[in-house]
Amino acid sequence: MSTRLAVAVLALAACVSTNAALLNPSLKLAPVCPDGVQVFTDTSKVGKPYTEVAVLNSKGESDMTSESGMIKSQRKKAAELGANGLILGTMKDPSTGAKIASSIFGTSANRKGNAIAIYIPSDSSRVAAACKTTN
Repeated sequence: MSTRLAVAVLALAACVSTNAALLNPSLKLAPVCPDGVQVFTDTSKVGKPYTEVAVLNSKGESDMTSESGMIKSQRKKAAELGANGLILGTMKDPSTGAKIASSIFGTSANRKGNAIAIYIPSDSSRVAAACKTTN
C-alpha cells in the first residue's frame, strides 16, 4: 500500500497545471482536440488574422516538468477553450535559492510559463484534419 501511495504522490507531483484567464468571456468557441492547436513562437509567426482568447499560466515541479510537458498542458487547455493556436510566452525555472529551499524544507520549486491562446478563423480546415487523424 505504501508503494502505491508513493507512486500516486510522485505522479501528482509530475503534473503540470494550466489555468486560463478569458479575455472575452462572451466569446464562445467549440472545443477542439489538442492536436488542432498550432504552436507559434511569437505573434509575427501567426501570419493570419486572429482573436486572443485567453492568457494561460502553467506551473509544475521543476525537477519533474519539461518545457514540452508545459506546452502540452497549454495546448490541452487552449483546445478546451476552442482556441486553435497558441503563442508561447516566457518559461522560467525556479531560482537557485528556491531549489535549495525546496531540498531543505520540502517546499515546491515550480517551473512557470505563460502563453496566449488564440483563435484563427481561417484555420478551420487544418484543425478538422488534425483532429480527424487523432480520433
